[in-house]
Amino acid sequence: MSFRQLIGLVEGEASAAEVVAAYHERTKHHFHRYAAALGYMDWATQPDPFRRYAGADLVRLPLPKAGRPLPYWQLYANASVPPMPLSLESVSLFFRYALSLTAWKQSGDTTWPLRVNPSSGNLHPTEGYAILPALDQIGDAAAVYHYAPKEHALERRAVLDAKRWNELADSFSEGSFPDGSFFVGLSSVHWREAWKYGERAFRYCQHDVGHALASLRIAAAALGWRLVLLDSVSDGTLSSLLGLDRDEDFAAAEREEADLLALISPELPAPLPAESKPLTAHGGGVLWQGRANTLSPEHSVEWPVIDAVAQATRRCESSPIKEDFSGFPSEDELFGTPIRQGLLTAERAILGRRSAVAMDGSTAISRAAFFRMLARLIPTQERRAMPWDAIPWRPRIHIGLFVHRVDGLAPGIYALVRDPDKIDILKRVMHSESLSPSWPH
Repeated sequence: MSFRQLIGLVEGEASAAEVVAAYHERTKHHFHRYAAALGYMDWATQPDPFRRYAGADLVRLPLPKAGRPLPYWQLYANASVPPMPLSLESVSLFFRYALSLTAWKQSGDTTWPLRVNPSSGNLHPTEGYAILPALDQIGDAAAVYHYAPKEHALERRAVLDAKRWNELADSFSEGSFPDGSFFVGLSSVHWREAWKYGERAFRYCQHDVGHALASLRIAAAALGWRLVLLDSVSDGTLSSLLGLDRDEDFAAAEREEADLLALISPELPAPLPAESKPLTAHGGGVLWQGRANTLSPEHSVEWPVIDAVAQATRRCESSPIKEDFSGFPSEDELFGTPIRQGLLTAERAILGRRSAVAMDGSTAISRAAFFRMLARLIPTQERRAMPWDAIPWRPRIHIGLFVHRVDGLAPGIYALVRDPDKIDILKRVMHSESLSPSWPH
């Protein structure tokens, strides 16, 4: 589909789903050509990997001491980690485990950072925000903060008066707002991916925000906190809430697309309200500060199809999604008796670097270990399986696996179906010579 045809869909009467499907088809790679991109690395316009807000107060977070002994298995054991009080130290540990830098690499005179949350091409289009109540050593009033990973610090973007904070808290709880609760928001800078990947950038931004949400959930679990996606919040509301719609703050800077808002709490309010009316950037009670930095001196090429698909996928205010998980396996059926042995700590699993480059071409794993890894990808009927308890919908994505060295399993291509109701559908659309997908046992 040509760009003119795609824009015609956006400007015409086509549904959002039709626009997204058209974008998907347009940005596929083919055997004889790649999807539209610049075709080379324009290093002169390489984006700054760090967003900063000039003029915003910077709240330094103390770097947590290494060596926290929490076992890795305990992240997945329901309610086994006592919730930490919300404080400067726990906020620091949360962002350390969720979105921080873990290492710096160097080749010749060039250096680049690695982060906790994985990213396609290590381009990191995802930006993190926190909306915190008044906390000792962070701020005397509730505020909206941007997380600056290079400094491991919070940039205070907006100060909220008590009335505004109470309105925000009350909009997400039908009773009292649980003590120690706060909000986290994520956004994407599409240009960071488009600089390298051209029109496919929107795909990678969606990919990366999913990784970031999982990182947030795992970090929360390590502190004994719960996390739930507030899926009824519109993108327009979230953009206003995080200050992303403030033209004066992005006059010379690449814009960010609002992605999601999550509530983090030691105990989630139940039930969450059917509709939310959160804070906006307009009116009294909010004092904004800071201007976004320019990431690239210029853009060699613009990719308007990204704006088109972003517009088509923006959410409106809606009722929360509620889906039935009764047909899924239980925790006991998937895992049996929890394995509570081994020396691997949660900190090492979260902050350790992993790379396919380290594969030696000979080491194998057992069939039992392999299936246990795959079981972590399946939500349970109680939806308590972390990190899938953060989202309310059944799996939409299924897994293709190239298996090489698993003891007791023939090498080949396998499919893991993450929703039992989708097995027959996937069998019908797969090639007859393909290995049939199967529900894990």
